[in-house]
Amino acid sequence: MNATVHAAPLAPSPTLPWPLPPVLFADSPNAGPETGGNLVTLTGLGLNAATQVHFGETPATVVAGDVLGFSLVVVAPPGKGTVAVTVTTPNGTSNPVAYTYLVASPPPVPSPTAITPASGPTAGGTVFVITGAGLAGAAVTFGGIAATVLASTANVIAGLTPAHAAGNVPVVVTTAGGSASVPGGFTYLLPPVPVVTAAITPSVSIPAGGGVFTIVGTNLTGATVTFGSTTATLTANTGTVITGIIPAGTAGTTVNVTVTTPGGTASAGTMTYVGVPVVTAAITPSVSIPAGGGVFTIVGTGLTGATVTFGSTTATLITNTDTLITGTIPIGTPATTVNVTVTTPGGTASAGTMTYTA
Repeated sequence: MNATVHAAPLAPSPTLPWPLPPVLFADSPNAGPETGGNLVTLTGLGLNAATQVHFGETPATVVAGDVLGFSLVVVAPPGKGTVAVTVTTPNGTSNPVAYTYLVASPPPVPSPTAITPASGPTAGGTVFVITGAGLAGAAVTFGGIAATVLASTANVIAGLTPAHAAGNVPVVVTTAGGSASVPGGFTYLLPPVPVVTAAITPSVSIPAGGGVFTIVGTNLTGATVTFGSTTATLTANTGTVITGIIPAGTAGTTVNVTVTTPGGTASAGTMTYVGVPVVTAAITPSVSIPAGGGVFTIVGTGLTGATVTFGSTTATLITNTDTLITGTIPIGTPATTVNVTVTTPGGTASAGTMTYTA
C-alpha cells in the first residue's frame, strides 16, 4: 500500500510580501516630548507595506523603512499621555505597542545674584559679567536698552553694556523661564572732567609749527588738543601726559590751547607764534661795570620766548613781550666788549654790544 506524503507548508519568505496583518515587536524610543517631532523606530514583521502609522488617533509621518519589512522609522506627532502605536497595511492593522508622551519640565526662573563691574561710562561698551542661576539663553537690558550678550550659561552671562544716560538703572535678565532684576542694578558714570596740571610746553613756536609739545594733567584719555581752531596731531596720550605736533600758525599771534575729552574741556595755556626776531633799538645801556647787576632794555618785534646772551653768558630776564625785553646785566670781564644776541624759536638777532669798564 502506497502512502501519500504531504509536504509541510513552507514559512513565508521574509523577502516576499507579508501575507498577514503586520506584527509590532517594539518602538524605540518608547517615550518622547509632548511636542513630538522626534524619530521613533518601529520593529516587527510585514512593516514594508505600511499605509498608515498612528500614535493613538494621530497619524505619524513615515520617513524610512526596511525593504524586508522588519523596521520602520516615523516622526512622532504631538500628543499627551500614553497612547497605542499601530501600523496599517493592506493586510490589516498591527497589534499596539505603547508610547508615552513626557511632560516637559518648565524652564527655571532666572535668579541673577550680582553684576561685575557695577558701574561704567555712559558711552557703554563695558564688559560685564552676571552670576546666578537659570541664566542660560538669557537676554539682558540696562534701563530698558538691550545689551550685547557674548555668552551665557546656567550660571554666568557675559556681555557689553549699551550706552545710557548717567545714573543708576535696573538690569533685567530674561529667559524662557521669566525675568528677574540684578540686585543693585548698574550705575552709569559721566566721564571725568580733564584737568591740566602743567600747561603746554613750549608756549612759543615759529609760524611753521612742527615742534613737539607736552601737556600734563589727569583724566586726559581720549583727548583732542586744539590751537585756536586748529586740531593738533597727537603722538601719545597716557591719560596723564599728552604729546603732539605744534600746528602752523600766524606770526605775531597768540592762540588758546584747549584739551577736550568726553568729560569736558580744560585750558592748557597759550601758544605764541613768533617770526624772526628783529631788534629795532639795541641794548641800553651798552656799558656796565664788570660786576654787572644793572637793568638792560632791548626793543624790537618777534621777541617773545627770547633768551639774551652776553658773549657766552645767558642773562636773567625780568620781562619779555613781543616788543620789549628787560633783564639783569650779567657779570663780565673788565675792559672787554661782548656781543649781545637775542634768540627766539624764530631765529637770532644782534642786540648790539656790552662794554665792561676797567
